[in-house]
Amino acid sequence: MHELRAEFPVFERLTYLNAGTNGPVPRRALEAAEESLRRQAEQGRGDRRVFEVALEGLANLRARAAKLLGCDLEELAFTGSTTDGVNAVLTALELGPGDEVLTSDEEHPGVLAPLAVARERRGVSVSVAPFEELAEAVGPRTRLVACSHVSWMTGRVVDAAALAAAGAPVLLDGAQGLGAVPVDVRALACDFYAASGQKWLCGPNGIGYLYVRRDRAAELLPPWAGYPVLEDTANVLDLKLHGDARRFDLGFPAHHHVAWATAALDVLEQPGLDRVQARAAELAGMLAAAIDERGARVAPRGDTTLVSWEDPDPEANVERLRDQGFVVRYLPGTPYVRASVGAWNDESDLERLVAAAL
Repeated sequence: MHELRAEFPVFERLTYLNAGTNGPVPRRALEAAEESLRRQAEQGRGDRRVFEVALEGLANLRARAAKLLGCDLEELAFTGSTTDGVNAVLTALELGPGDEVLTSDEEHPGVLAPLAVARERRGVSVSVAPFEELAEAVGPRTRLVACSHVSWMTGRVVDAAALAAAGAPVLLDGAQGLGAVPVDVRALACDFYAASGQKWLCGPNGIGYLYVRRDRAAELLPPWAGYPVLEDTANVLDLKLHGDARRFDLGFPAHHHVAWATAALDVLEQPGLDRVQARAAELAGMLAAAIDERGARVAPRGDTTLVSWEDPDPEANVERLRDQGFVVRYLPGTPYVRASVGAWNDESDLERLVAAAL
């Protein structure tokens, strides 16, 4: 994967291990965004041809993102982030008093904050169960299970088969899934899958992806109304909506963001995304083993790209490591330092991190 690593200028300066927050930016993505902005500045951005080109780029990105998720084109909506997707689903479902949403004890604020607001605004009951026991906690009042596909805290993978068999609709937070590990929403049997473009797909902040199962999309009103959700834009008050997940679209992503996201996918797919993901998981496993050998307690994890370990002062240690050229993160409210390992890393990154951190 030396060719892949060479695509990322950050490795000329830092040992970057934090794609779980923001992925490294490929040089090709930088060039694509710059070229798009240059065209907008020099040629304007308001005539019909500009919009036609932009819509072509958006359609291409939608198709590629749908392929990554394993869904049909019509089941993919653009959002601004994973959290946007979570909020969209909670709003569209119109939950209320007597309805329970079940979540886990390892969720990101991007899931918990929307749930807390739904509780305060609409009287929804929010229940929390251990990550590994979610399926057993589903009950007759459970209208939705909202949880991580891959835990942002530990890197554990949810038992999606057990959740699907439990009978309640499932919304998966895919922030640490899409791009990091193979994703097939059909195999996961979820109703909704919300993900980000800026993490493991190395795209810009401000582009997210939301899978809405085909038979669910048509029965739900748009969580926010605007131009993109309309099939007929001439007679708007007649409210003829797209009959698929496009009714969940949140605006139009910026042209240069689409160019950046597309170029980043080109970089990741050139060696084969399956190879990229397998190599990242292999390296993460090596890091976990090395940390364990040094006597630090590694959080229980799955075959994923995240490695978290206990530290007496995780915030201070992350700052100390940053001063030494390592970018990792601490997880507020936990004892963990977390490294997010990509195929762009190599064994020397891991060896130096272990030596510096422990």
